[in-house]
Amino acid sequence: MSTIESFSDKDTYNLGVELGKNAVKGQIYCLDGDLGVGKTVFTKGFAKGLGVNEDISSPTFTIVLEYNDGRVPFYHFDVYRIGDIYEMDEIGYEEYFFGEGVCLIEWASLIDEIIPENAVKIIIKKDLEKGFDYRIITIEQ
Repeated sequence: MSTIESFSDKDTYNLGVELGKNAVKGQIYCLDGDLGVGKTVFTKGFAKGLGVNEDISSPTFTIVLEYNDGRVPFYHFDVYRIGDIYEMDEIGYEEYFFGEGVCLIEWASLIDEIIPENAVKIIIKKDLEKGFDYRIITIEQ
């Protein structure tokens, strides 16, 4: 487990870039944190690290967005609006989780029961006592 301090959106983005550069096909990254902590900023950096040049947006209403212009396919999930785990079956999550790409799942704790044990867990938290833009980012591999 490692803990990283982020003092700005740029720091959070750059951490995402570094993790994306090192990501390999078949990996699953679980991203959790309250609203407004920088999950989308991190994800944009992660996609950049994978070589994705498309604009990254949150797939809140579609659950998953696919990006195929990087060095490996990138599957960006946002499961915030999942009603129950069966919705993941309906979208064929196993093809993504065990396919040829890299998955990043925002709000992954909501579907914890289907997350493989070897997934990388990333938690972003605010600490307003240290500043409005300060984040503590924990990575469990």
